[in-house]
Amino acid sequence: MDFWHTGHRPSGPSTQSSPLHLHPHFGPYFSDGKRRVDYVLAYQIQKPNTVRKPSPKFGENNFIRRLRRSISMRSSRAPLQPKEDPEITAQEHQTDYHEDDKRFRRDEYEENLLETGLELEKDEGSKIPGIGFLKIHAPWHVLCREAEFMKLKMPTKKVRLFIHKVTAPLHPKVDVSHPHSVKSLSHPFSREKQHLFDLSDKNKFFDSTTRSSIVYEVLKRTRCTKAKYSMGITSLLANGVYVSGYPLHDVILYSYIPFVVLQLLYEEWASYSVFYKYQPIGLIRKYFGEKVGLYFAWLGVYTQMLIPAAIVGVIVFLYGCATVDENIPSMEICDPRNNVTMCPLCDQACSYWKLVTACGTARASHLFDNPATVFFSIFMALWAVLFMEHWKRRQMRLNYIWDLTGFGEEEEVSVRNVKKNKASPDHSHICLFYLYVFKYNHVLDEKVKLTCSDRLPAYMTTVVMMCLMISVTFAIVFGVILYRISIKAALHMSSYPAARSNIRATVKTTAAIINLIIIIIMDEIYAAIARWLTTLEVPKTDKSFEQRLIFKTFILKFVNAFTPIVYLAFFRGRLVGRPGKYLYVVGSYRMEECAHSGCLMELCIQLCITMLGKQLIQNNLFEIGIPKIKKLLRQRKSEMDTKQEEELNKTLRRHEKDHFLGPFIGLNPEYMEMIIQFGMVTLFVASFPLAPLFALLNNIIEIRLDAKKFVTELRRPIAAKAKDIGIWYNLLRGLSKVAVIVNAFVISFTSDFIPRLVYQYTYSPDGTLHGFTNHTLAFFNVSDFQPGTDPLEPMHLGYKVDMCRYKDYREPPWSTTPYDFSKEFWAILAARLAFVIVFQNVVMLMSDFVDWLIPDIPKDISLQMHKEKILMVELFMKEEQGKRLTMRERNTPQQPRSRPNSHTNCV
Repeated sequence: MDFWHTGHRPSGPSTQSSPLHLHPHFGPYFSDGKRRVDYVLAYQIQKPNTVRKPSPKFGENNFIRRLRRSISMRSSRAPLQPKEDPEITAQEHQTDYHEDDKRFRRDEYEENLLETGLELEKDEGSKIPGIGFLKIHAPWHVLCREAEFMKLKMPTKKVRLFIHKVTAPLHPKVDVSHPHSVKSLSHPFSREKQHLFDLSDKNKFFDSTTRSSIVYEVLKRTRCTKAKYSMGITSLLANGVYVSGYPLHDVILYSYIPFVVLQLLYEEWASYSVFYKYQPIGLIRKYFGEKVGLYFAWLGVYTQMLIPAAIVGVIVFLYGCATVDENIPSMEICDPRNNVTMCPLCDQACSYWKLVTACGTARASHLFDNPATVFFSIFMALWAVLFMEHWKRRQMRLNYIWDLTGFGEEEEVSVRNVKKNKASPDHSHICLFYLYVFKYNHVLDEKVKLTCSDRLPAYMTTVVMMCLMISVTFAIVFGVILYRISIKAALHMSSYPAARSNIRATVKTTAAIINLIIIIIMDEIYAAIARWLTTLEVPKTDKSFEQRLIFKTFILKFVNAFTPIVYLAFFRGRLVGRPGKYLYVVGSYRMEECAHSGCLMELCIQLCITMLGKQLIQNNLFEIGIPKIKKLLRQRKSEMDTKQEEELNKTLRRHEKDHFLGPFIGLNPEYMEMIIQFGMVTLFVASFPLAPLFALLNNIIEIRLDAKKFVTELRRPIAAKAKDIGIWYNLLRGLSKVAVIVNAFVISFTSDFIPRLVYQYTYSPDGTLHGFTNHTLAFFNVSDFQPGTDPLEPMHLGYKVDMCRYKDYREPPWSTTPYDFSKEFWAILAARLAFVIVFQNVVMLMSDFVDWLIPDIPKDISLQMHKEKILMVELFMKEEQGKRLTMRERNTPQQPRSRPNSHTNCV
């Protein structure tokens, strides 16, 4: 191993010593066992049988210096065999040329890192073949300098906080040395004011998360400038100069060594046995950073709020089960004495059928289509508002505890300062333009400025591609519709009795499964397309890139997941026509009709299969299976089988073990699956009251699954600061608003709630629902069938049919205006529209009232923030007075001492 340093020997406070002075093999330390490894860069090592060529892109002095090192290394290499294939040799020389180019870039970048004060140590003798590691350590003076530049808030002294003792058994057993009742009073770090901070133990003042963040900021600021294009760490990683870069995990230690943070997270967070406990959010934030901590805090609040929603949803479902035998419309349908002959469901292949055969569907529909669903829709609308308000308060509490109350304002001030001082080289790392252009294997010069005309082709491509992908989704849904129509006709024509026994259930279930498979496949395709389109736009900052990517991905995935559901809820059965004048698509195929009890049951089946399928397959199974597959692929690349890797893993050091872990790709996929789930829970909850229960059960598993993934399967991410969940909050708020409108339309147009209400209070002779089924059925004379559309087996029921019934509000054939919409149709339509308007405005008004009633900032947090400001002012005043006294003592001349004799004389 080579030890690189800046001329200052690491001693005293400039190093972070191991608490137990362990051998470096057991912890993330340099070979001396004292200096902590704050960041690691991995790179490929050249094979020993290659011939190196210099890169023409570097200066002559640099070339001579590298040439000496290259000559010294050649003496240990075997000569080129004369019998080698010249084509292979030429390819190897080309590869060597690129490898030399990467090596020269690494050397320049590492020299620039040394100039910043970082200390480096190379490890090219690792047990991973072909991989070398550059271990980076930040000494004390670098940490202090960068902490002051980044305006990191560091602890000064303690203030008291109040916690609820009632929930103590539900809290994980962590933070023994830092109880919940104590919070550090923090202030932006300054080297001139080090006396304000708690520096009793300098080795622990900057924890590992802060140290890795500081080092990463230095890495981002440091650049290679001798090449044609200036390259930073992101470009170096993208172009293969470095294979990967990551901070190290803590070691999960043995029983004879004290606990570390990762050990506590593994036992108190990533274990299914503690599913009933709160998450150790403070510890998650301490180890992974504020951004990851906020995600799991939000997920915990969302899961916690699902508990009352799931309980009420189960009660609504049980109410439907308890009242199914008392439901008059389903009793009328199931009564065999009502000899109602229904019109065929398709042309020719389908024949007449009895209404009593729809008994099972009618009874099942009542489980989800009953008066309680209206109450549940109102409840869920208010629940969404309460959830958003609860999260805002929880987020504000976390901002105070994590010292993020002024984070956004400080960031804006920093950006304004950078804009005022564009020529200042020290601040050039804050605005990193064109960060993602390296995907195309080149990097733009920093001086290049893209104008609107330069960006216009990318924007046009984005608009066209987004419209094309949405059209593809619509086309897929239309294809599934054709599948349902054709398979229904085929089953009706089948000669097998088993195939014709339960045609409707077979078609509905298989179509829902096909929709689920397509949704899962297209989700992955849309995610890749959204990233590609965002890369084409060349956003100026990381934040802009992330927001654009989230917006595109959300639009595509939302349309992909909810288009089949929207079709079933609002379009199926609306554009059908009537017997004798049906609407046809693609030749002789009729548009789909709903069952007699409506499309609500099919909507429920689609929601159930989609929600359960996405959660079980896409969210949980993929999260378990894909990392395993990626691990196998990495094993293949490393040319080791499972047994060899297990044996090797026992002797690997921390930075080598982390190399085999999966890279952290961000929180966007985690947020996206939860946002889609939130849409499933709120948008169509009137048709599926069990959705909150399924979401709750999934999230209980999801939290521990994600925890285990973060702790054991992924590399440690760079700790990123964030005071909120960003654009995701706006998406949640938008979905909660849209959910009110969607549920209003589901209740009024998809369910039979409004027709039952209108009949009961307008047309019923006794004020009950007796006769409602007959009221919803229109008459049709079979002689009015269009040629070639009448049933091939008209005697299927054993008797000749002259008049059949179909569900619609139309005039009878003996009327002066046969088959026109009846006055009952227009009365019910007016009632439906009135219900939508009233429901929407009432629920929105109640939601706004709840929003106004609950303050965003908890009162105790507001008082604590005010108290903290006072304490900070008192602390500064006390220090200022101490400085004045010190200066006064220095400036005041000392009085000459009096002689003892003179004292005696005075006496």
